[in-house]
Amino acid sequence: MKPFRRLFAPLAAVTALVLLAGTPAAADPGPPPSSMASLGDSITRGFNACGWYTDCTSRSFSTGGDSTVNSHYLRIRATNAAIAGRNHNDARSGAKSADMYGQAGTAVSQGVDYVTMLIGANDACTGSESTMTSVSTFRANIDSALNRLRAGLPNAKVLVISIPDIHRLWYVGKDSGSARSAWSLFGICQSMLANPTSTNQADVDRRNRVRQRVIDFNGQLAQACAAYGANCLFDDNAVFGYPFALGQLSGWDYFHPNTSGQQVLASVSYAAGFRW
Repeated sequence: MKPFRRLFAPLAAVTALVLLAGTPAAADPGPPPSSMASLGDSITRGFNACGWYTDCTSRSFSTGGDSTVNSHYLRIRATNAAIAGRNHNDARSGAKSADMYGQAGTAVSQGVDYVTMLIGANDACTGSESTMTSVSTFRANIDSALNRLRAGLPNAKVLVISIPDIHRLWYVGKDSGSARSAWSLFGICQSMLANPTSTNQADVDRRNRVRQRVIDFNGQLAQACAAYGANCLFDDNAVFGYPFALGQLSGWDYFHPNTSGQQVLASVSYAAGFRW
């Protein structure tokens, strides 16, 4: 399977950002970081945000430098110029939770002060329901990565971002002929998106089970972050609970976020994070 077939795409309507206005940040985030790294998959790489089936790291919600997106990096740079040029995108398109240990090692070698991690959609968005990552394996993979960060970067702040609700992706795209064609042609997230117009109970139940797997993954992310200690903050399902629109998705695959989607993800996740 080609990488883009298993990659993920969240996103949300900009108009609902007001809902996050009261999101609490960490009680004492400390001074803004002077370096950062992002761990994750295609969404963190900005895949399909500016070119045909290619990474576009400048538009990453986390470490990108595009002013339209206004990433975590740019928001921090506005308060601490020392971070300029010290934004490392360690994510890889196609990555799953099993890849987080290696990415964490890269972040450790970079000696960063702040790490974002958005992972798990590819563990649920697979070729079929039967090939999704088990919850126990997912948790073990996340623990392994976080333990490596804690040992190698004991003073760094870590933001763990919830997996978007991929059932919402099906909901907003199922009535679009262009979206359905792309999902079928490229074999995208068939565990959720196969037979998108079917109302057969078997398909309804399958979609609900895949959604539940994402919910279970997010529960494990929250628990793993809590076990990490005070330097780790989970977004309290802000990204998962955010209603995204079809217009935030790439018109090439109707799966990955476009520039507007990256902008929304930056706003939602930063508001639910440390907010330096």
